[in-house]
Amino acid sequence: MPKVTSSKSAERKSKKARIENPTFGRQKPTPSLDITPPTPKSAKGKEKAKPAPQIPEISSSNLPTTFKVVAGSYEKLLYGLEGTVTCEGSDYQFHLNPIFIFPAHVSCIKAVAASPNGGKWLATGSADEIVKVWDLRRRKEIGGLMHHEGSITQLQFPSRSHLLSASEDGTLCLFRARDWAVLRSLKGHKDRINSVAVHPSGKVALSVGKDKTLRMWDLMRGKGSASTKLGKEGEVVRWSIKGSSFVVQSQSSIDVFSTDMVLRHTITHPSRIHNIRFCNRAHAAGEIMLVAAEDKKVSIYDIPEDHDTLPTIIAELVGHTNRVKAVEMLQIALPPSKNQTSESIKSSTTIACTVSSDGKIHIYDLAMLPAVNGDKVELLPVVEYDTKGTRLTCVTIAEGESTDTPANGKRKRGEDEDESEVEGEEEWVPHVEAEEEEEEEESEDDA
Repeated sequence: MPKVTSSKSAERKSKKARIENPTFGRQKPTPSLDITPPTPKSAKGKEKAKPAPQIPEISSSNLPTTFKVVAGSYEKLLYGLEGTVTCEGSDYQFHLNPIFIFPAHVSCIKAVAASPNGGKWLATGSADEIVKVWDLRRRKEIGGLMHHEGSITQLQFPSRSHLLSASEDGTLCLFRARDWAVLRSLKGHKDRINSVAVHPSGKVALSVGKDKTLRMWDLMRGKGSASTKLGKEGEVVRWSIKGSSFVVQSQSSIDVFSTDMVLRHTITHPSRIHNIRFCNRAHAAGEIMLVAAEDKKVSIYDIPEDHDTLPTIIAELVGHTNRVKAVEMLQIALPPSKNQTSESIKSSTTIACTVSSDGKIHIYDLAMLPAVNGDKVELLPVVEYDTKGTRLTCVTIAEGESTDTPANGKRKRGEDEDESEVEGEEEWVPHVEAEEEEEEEESEDDA
């Protein structure tokens, strides 16, 4: 692994993106953002219009059959696990096998994100102010993005070709995955940014921070479009799956807003919240909201179709012995079962992955949720991985092999045509047990 430093030299304070690998960053920042194609009614006249982006219809034919779990920790360690599913009789068995463990940063890891539609890229952010980019398929380090001058608080891939980062320096940065150039640096917050969420359309984003404001960003034009005072520090902001509403979390409360900024509900959770995610039900209609909290579990709220109805807890993911720091979901394809009739075979399911300060990574099968709401149920993990006491902070799930991957394992030509190969990449050390390090002095509550 190359040695990384967080020097704040005059060169670092420049407004251009700089990357450790000298083969990156040769192109100048693009003056406009291009996360989504223009609509057919383009103002460019003669220029051929591209179709508007649509959310792809999910079917078992293009779902991944395997997945990768990547988790970061206070101890600077990055854990990579390969997830698989087998079928024994009529029962599905989930498996987690470690594929790499190593210190990825010189300070605690605060954010991880994997690119969608194939999971090629992995981004990790740390208190060392560096965003590192990795090639998950080849297990190689690509380089370090050093545009921020504060700890990285969140990372998100709005698309497979763009990366959005948030930092304690009060800025958001949008990077292009082809050459990792900075397309735009978005400024407006007066203090650290705690969370950012991109709308499912990819056109706008929301952010909250210590300055107690909620800001909306026009990603098509690369500038702020609106802001409002919350009166409290927003810690997490999330769009619903359909993008018809969003939530802002602070301490143990969740405010539910409509897109026109009308406050619909305020949910008071039983304990302090650390993370929130939305997803569709595995085998039923409707959305659910997963809330990871200090009470050592993840509460699942049903999101009613009637927006005037208050969301309620219908289930809990249990099994951790300490606070749950993060939760992520992924829909995967299931292997066929020989002992089931074709009418009863479940071709897919949705898994939830949680990480906790107890050092354990849990996988839950959300297909076990009842289709009809009734008494609150508790779900136990279907598989667990123990890091032996590492204080885990963040997690992401990357797609593995899909059901339409060719038998020879080779991807179709042009599938990654927007993602160039880079010479001089550093290869990861596969599954190396790291030496025990002294416990960091900073408190978990402050991170």
